[in-house]
Amino acid sequence: MLADEVARIYEIIGADGIARVTAAFYQRVSLDEVLRPMYPDVDLSGAETRLRDFLTFRFGGPQHYIAQRGHPRLRIRHAPFPVDQRARDRWVALMDQALEEAAIPAPVVTALRAFFQDVATFLINRLTP
Repeated sequence: MLADEVARIYEIIGADGIARVTAAFYQRVSLDEVLRPMYPDVDLSGAETRLRDFLTFRFGGPQHYIAQRGHPRLRIRHAPFPVDQRARDRWVALMDQALEEAAIPAPVVTALRAFFQDVATFLINRLTP
């Protein structure tokens, strides 16, 4: 997918597609021994909503995320969480599984995987011991 097509992902998969991906992802996170400890017990659904709104905004949909939270500031927002290579790799693996479960069209999956891999790497903030 080209850059302008990436911006149209929302047009292709819509709110429902993004909701399916985020729901499938957070279902996995809720059971994961690496990622689950990073989420406060009372905020897992809030995290799902924030990711859904962020992806919607990022890929061409309504700007609810920006209206509610402002600039994404991803590194600052993730700084309190120990994101090392293991956590990054687990996040990407669970997201890959979620993309498959959500039955997203192949060209969109390719673009989303590249985006998720790049952002997950960008968010590493701890060295793996």
